[in-house]
Amino acid sequence: MKNIIVLCAAFVAASCSNAQKKTTFTPEALDEKLITLSGESVAFSQILEKHSGKTLVIAVWASWCSDCVKAMPKFKELQAGNPNVEYVYISMDRAEENWRAGIKKHQLVGDQYFSADGMKGSFAKSVDLDWIPRYIVVDKTGKIAIYRAIETDFEQINATLKTL
Repeated sequence: MKNIIVLCAAFVAASCSNAQKKTTFTPEALDEKLITLSGESVAFSQILEKHSGKTLVIAVWASWCSDCVKAMPKFKELQAGNPNVEYVYISMDRAEENWRAGIKKHQLVGDQYFSADGMKGSFAKSVDLDWIPRYIVVDKTGKIAIYRAIETDFEQINATLKTL
């Protein structure tokens, strides 16, 4: 029994470290359609292309998520301290009106997108979404610098941004 527990722990640790080392998005993630504030459907690859040549922080969040709301002041500090970085928010809200209300309520600055299928949808699966808030950092060349950061990782995110 002890061996099985050790083996399971090793598998989980290896899975997490492999996810953290991703440097590109999967074709499935790139093809996923998100909704813009104007109601248009846009592929995730188009969002990345829009920010090509820039350092980008992607914040995956939802207005119903208490950890997301608690992390917003720290995220806003990160934005203020890194004004040359571009910011994209992708909402996992259950309803489009909640997403729009959350943007206004929390005064979110950056490009805004909505994943209509939420946490259980194909976009969430394509980026291995298991927790929100989730932050992904993409460097100027389009490579993923940080694949999985959560609300407790702002020091790591900030330090990475300073090197990019």
